[in-house]
Amino acid sequence: MAKVLVVTSGKGGVGKTTSTAALGVALAKSGKKVALVDFDVGLRNLDLVMGAERRVVYDFINVAQGDAKLAQALIRDKRLDTLSLLAASQTRDKDALTDEGVAKVVGELREKFDWIICDSPAGIERGATLAMRHADVAVVVTNPEVSSVRDSDRIIGLLDSKTVAAERGDRLEKHLLITRYDQARAERGEMLKVDDVLEILSIPLIGIIPESEEVLRASNVGAPVTLAAQPSAPARAYFEAARRLNGEKLTVVTPPSEKKGGLFGRIFGRRAA
Repeated sequence: MAKVLVVTSGKGGVGKTTSTAALGVALAKSGKKVALVDFDVGLRNLDLVMGAERRVVYDFINVAQGDAKLAQALIRDKRLDTLSLLAASQTRDKDALTDEGVAKVVGELREKFDWIICDSPAGIERGATLAMRHADVAVVVTNPEVSSVRDSDRIIGLLDSKTVAAERGDRLEKHLLITRYDQARAERGEMLKVDDVLEILSIPLIGIIPESEEVLRASNVGAPVTLAAQPSAPARAYFEAARRLNGEKLTVVTPPSEKKGGLFGRIFGRRAA
C-alpha cells in the first residue's frame, strides 16, 4: 500500500530538501518505488539537489491544473530506475496550488509508487499545510537549537490538526530527524543534546544526522549524500532512518563528532515506534 510521507519543519535551512532526497534514494535502493514531490512553489530546489534541473519540462502545478499529464512531468532518475521526481514551479506563486489539485496529483501518485515523499516549504502557511495535508507519515526535521525545536513543536501541532488523517480521527505517524548534530559541541553546551530535543518534542526518534561537509559537497554536485558518499556517517544515518521507515526496529546511535572520527557514539537505547 502506498504511503505519503511529508518531510517538514517550521524553520528554513534545517535540511528538509537534503533529507527528502537522501531518504528517497535510500528507500529506492531498498527496492521501493519512490516519487519525490517538491512543494516549494517559486523556490524549487529539490531538482538541483537531485541533479535534474535541466530535465524539468512540466511541473507540479501543470499536472494539478490539468495542463500536463503526470507521466509527462515525472522525471525518472538516471541512476535509480525506481526513483522519480515531480518538480515545483519556479515561476508561479503558492496560491496556484489548491487542495483539490494536490489531492488529484497525490491520488495519481498513490497508484504508481510505494512511497510519495513531499518536500515541504519552510513556515506554517499554505504551502506547508498543503504538503502535509494528505500525509500518512511525517518526518519532522530539526536542528539541535532552541528556535528550530520551537518551530518544530508548532509543526507537530499542525500535523495533529490540519491533515486529512487528523480530521478523520486517525493517528498520523510522526518521527523526529535531528540534523547537523555535533556530539562534541552538545557536550560543551553549544547546542541542545538529543535528550533535550526529545523531551521537548516527544515524538519517536528516527535518526540523527551528524554535521558533515559530505552533505554539502554531495548537494553541490547534484547527488544526495546517499548516492555521492555512501560510506559517510550522514549517508549511513539516512540509510538506517529509511530502514526504520520501512518498519525495521533499529537502535538509534548518536554519531561521533566528525572532528573526532575515532569515537563511537553512545547508544540511547531508543527504538522508532
